[in-house]
Amino acid sequence: MSTILIKNGRIINAGEEIYADIYIERGKISAIFEKIDSPAEQVLDVTGKYVIPGGIDAHTHLELQQASFISRDDFETGMQAAAYGGTTSIIDFVTPARNESLQSALDHRRQSIEGKSCIDYGFHMVVSDIRQAGRGSLEAMIEEGISSFKLYMAYPQTLMLSDSDLFQVMQTAGELGAMITIHAENGAVIERLVSSELAKENSAPVYHALTRPSVVEGEAVNRAIALAELSGVNLYIVHLSSMEGLEHVRRSREKGLAVFAETCPQYLLCSIEDMINCGQTDSAKYVYTPPPREKQHQAALWKGLKDRSIQTIASDHCPFNLHGEKDRPGKDFSQIPNGAPGIENRLQLLFEWGVNQNRFDLNRWVEICSTAPAHIFGLYPRKGTVATGSDADIVIWDPEVESVISAGTHHMNVDYNLYEGMKIKGKVDTVISRGEIILQNNRFHGRKGRGLYLKRACFKGELW
Repeated sequence: MSTILIKNGRIINAGEEIYADIYIERGKISAIFEKIDSPAEQVLDVTGKYVIPGGIDAHTHLELQQASFISRDDFETGMQAAAYGGTTSIIDFVTPARNESLQSALDHRRQSIEGKSCIDYGFHMVVSDIRQAGRGSLEAMIEEGISSFKLYMAYPQTLMLSDSDLFQVMQTAGELGAMITIHAENGAVIERLVSSELAKENSAPVYHALTRPSVVEGEAVNRAIALAELSGVNLYIVHLSSMEGLEHVRRSREKGLAVFAETCPQYLLCSIEDMINCGQTDSAKYVYTPPPREKQHQAALWKGLKDRSIQTIASDHCPFNLHGEKDRPGKDFSQIPNGAPGIENRLQLLFEWGVNQNRFDLNRWVEICSTAPAHIFGLYPRKGTVATGSDADIVIWDPEVESVISAGTHHMNVDYNLYEGMKIKGKVDTVISRGEIILQNNRFHGRKGRGLYLKRACFKGELW
C-alpha cells in the first residue's frame, strides 16, 4: 500500500476548517501538519480544492429483490457509482425471508457481495417477523457488527410489524443499546386508500403519491417516537419527507429524546407537481416511497437541515429502469417497482443546493453527508472525519467545476436520472479509500472486492 502526501489542503471537517498537509500510510492518516516534507510515493497538490472525509451513505438498496424485479445496481456497479460521487462507505440492508433466521440471511447477503465491493460497507438488519427477534438473535447480530435494526410500519403483506411487535423489538434493542431505524408510514391506512383508488379505476402513477399523503407519515412518526420513548430505544427515522413528520421529530429532540432523522435529495428537490406535469410515462420515475410531496414540504425540510432537526442525508438508492420496468403498459401504480436512483449524485446535489445556494456552510455539508452518519451508526472516528488515526477515506473536491447531471453520463446502472439536465457547480476530483486512490480525473482505478465489511459499534448515546 503506497504512501500519499496531500499538499496545500483546505481541510473541511464538521467542526473545523484548517489549511494543512496530510500524510497517509498503511491506509490511515498518520499526520496532519501545516507543512509536511516527508517523501511519499504519490504527491497530490490540491491547491484551490477542498479536502473532506469520504461520504457515508447510510441507506442504500443494492441487489434488492422487489416482487419479480431486482434493483438495477448490484454491489459492483452501485459501489462504483457511489465512488464517482464521493461516497466511500455505504450501509445497505439484510432482509430475511419469512421463517429465515437473521444469521442465515446475513450469510446469504455476504455471499452476494463477495468479490464485488470496491468501497467499504456495513449492514442494517431488517426484522419483519417477531419470531426472528429473540434477544439471542439480536445479540448475535450486534456481535457481527450490525448495531441497527430496521422495522417497517408499512407494507402489511410483507414487512410491516404490528404495534405490539414493534414495541417488543424496540424493548429488546433498547436493552442491548442498539439503534432502531424505522420506515414510518401508516401501512394499514395506505392499503385502504390504494384499494379505494383502484376500485375507481384510478391507475396512473400519480396515485402512488395521492394514496400516501403526508399525514400518514406524520401519524406514524409520532407513533414510532411514542413507542421508542416507552421502550427507551434510540430511534432513527429513515427518508423523512413531510412537515408533519419533521415537527414530531423536532419536538421529541427538544424533550431530549435520542431521535434522529434522515432525509433524501428527492424530497428536497422533487415534488408531486413535477410528477403531475411530466406526463404519465415519465411520472413513473417518481414512484418511490414515501412519494414526492407538495413543494411547501421542501422548504420545511431545508429548514430542518439548517436548524439540525434533521441529522443526515442518504440516497435511499433503489433503481429500476424507467423503460421496461417502471413504465409497463397496462400495469396500475401499485405494480410499479418502487424506488429511485441517487447514490452518485448525493454530495453534488447537497453542495449545489445547500452550500452554493447559501442554505448551510461547508462544515454542515460535511456533517450531514459523512460525520453525522458515522456518529449515529458506530463508525466514528474511524470514518467521517479527516483526522490523525482515522481511515484515509478522503475526497478531493473541486468547487469550481461545472457539469450537467444526465443519465447519459452517470455511472449508475439505470436508464434515467431524477435530476436530468440540472446544472451543478462542484464535483469530485479524487477519491481515496483506505489509502488507495480509487478515482481520479473522472477515471475509476478501484478494484472490485477490495471493500471491507464494517463491524459497527452501538450508538454511544450522545444527542447528535
